Amino acid sequence: MSDANVRIPAEARDRLAEIAAGEGMSLRAYLARLAETLLTPAERAERAEHARTVLREWNGYDPSEREQAELDSELDRRLAEAGAP
Repeated sequence: MSDANVRIPAEARDRLAEIAAGEGMSLRAYLARLAETLLTPAERAERAEHARTVLREWNGYDPSEREQAELDSELDRRLAEAGAP
């Protein structure tokens, strides 16, 4: 495997190195593991579409874009309310 140089602020590098050390890993190994566990935007979209398809086939749930926006807005409202002191 070839290596790459990535320029990030020293504070970010030091923080990541500390996290890696806390898990008994080198920074290189930690970043490689992190890259393997995160999804790209395309992978997230693909999984979301698959989940919608499964849900639609399972119970017929298929909200319109307007309904989805209303549900998202309601969820945002409830989350904000739950986080309020």
